[in-house]
Amino acid sequence: MKQIDIDDELYQYIASNTQSIGESASTILRRLLNMSGEKQLTADVEIIKNQQLTTASAASSVSVEPELQQADTETPKTVTPVKQKNANVFNVLNKEELAMQKGVVGRFLFILSAFYRTHKSDFAAVLDIKGRDRVYFATSKEDLVNSGSSMNPKNITDSEYWVMTNSNTTRKKMMLHEVALCLGYSAEQAEKIRDYL
Repeated sequence: MKQIDIDDELYQYIASNTQSIGESASTILRRLLNMSGEKQLTADVEIIKNQQLTTASAASSVSVEPELQQADTETPKTVTPVKQKNANVFNVLNKEELAMQKGVVGRFLFILSAFYRTHKSDFAAVLDIKGRDRVYFATSKEDLVNSGSSMNPKNITDSEYWVMTNSNTTRKKMMLHEVALCLGYSAEQAEKIRDYL
């Protein structure tokens, strides 16, 4: 395997397109460049992850891990999960449509909209997901605007619900994870949904 030096901006772009934990930079680039013959990873995921971080540290002072360290210090309140019925967001989420969304906020809203379409009657449970000092979801734009500064509220498509979008990607992933859990998904399914972002 060859090593190359890349600038920080390019590294961040590659890292932001990771679709699964332990995915190699080669796999990401093959997918982004639409190259055929994508190799399947057969090595242990942790070894690959450690190799990527070592290689990335040598080539760039930026890594994926600091984003996790920069996450807001807010701790979410415990949310009582709703019992999951037959409806499943994985039947509604279309990866091709998801990929066409504009940026992280677009994908975030698309996934939340899929949750709403799948769990309309239980979706109100997301209103209980809050940070220490911030409200994440509300039934009106005004409720979010009045709950704090710089909320940048956005409507969840085809619903009466609004979500705060002025947070980093790690916080948005945490919010998706909490939404999945409160709508009755398993921790493993919630992680998979979070990684769609």
